[in-house]
Amino acid sequence: MIVAMSRYDPSAFPPFAVTVDLVVLTVREHALCALLVRRGESPFQGYWALPGGFVRPGEGLAEAASRELAEETGLRAHSAPGPGPSAVGAHLEQLATYGHPQRDPRMRVVSVAHLVLAPDLPTPQPGGDASSARWAPVGDLLGPTPVEGVPLAFDHGKILADGVERARSKIEYSSLATAFCPPEFTVGELRQVYEAVWGVVLDPRNFHRKVTGTPGFLLPTGGTTTRQGGRPAQLFKAGGATVLNPPMLRPEA
Repeated sequence: MIVAMSRYDPSAFPPFAVTVDLVVLTVREHALCALLVRRGESPFQGYWALPGGFVRPGEGLAEAASRELAEETGLRAHSAPGPGPSAVGAHLEQLATYGHPQRDPRMRVVSVAHLVLAPDLPTPQPGGDASSARWAPVGDLLGPTPVEGVPLAFDHGKILADGVERARSKIEYSSLATAFCPPEFTVGELRQVYEAVWGVVLDPRNFHRKVTGTPGFLLPTGGTTTRQGGRPAQLFKAGGATVLNPPMLRPEA
């Protein structure tokens, strides 16, 4: 018996759009910083926001995230298969989906947020619908007083907080912290990443013992550097470990 299927009518469903928003984090001057763009168009014209935009027809989500990052800031990132950095030293992963009916005054918009981590990135160049772009310390953005006394556009304050917490949590049990480092780095430079992301001060000797004693976490390159001053420090690169066992537990604030 053949059962006739009812004809599908797209107009019977309410329209909605899909966007990508980017939580781009880096460590600058020993502080965890997030990338912000000032919106040049309505809605929220003149407000600071996370970079992002609408997904184009036939475009994948990661592809849209990479395109928006390049268009609005001049920066580029590539997705990495694991928690470590990609070949270009940047890490891109999907963060979460945000779909409150009133999150965008234009229409029903569902945003798929992405987290981007990279070493000290250059000063961003605005583009697209962004009138300017800048790095801002996360501690200022997530404090009781928003940047310039005004909340971020849309629900970007919530998205930013979720992205920061993802980064803080994942460096406990993965090698994600090395995504903030150059290809070769010292244990001291890696410790500064943990301190910046967590907002704490770590004991240098205990930290050195933990990271060098975790199999597959760090691999010595055979080189040394004096860029931090003092005696030459041994250089390392990220190992192949994707899970830290035991984890690098975050100290209580």
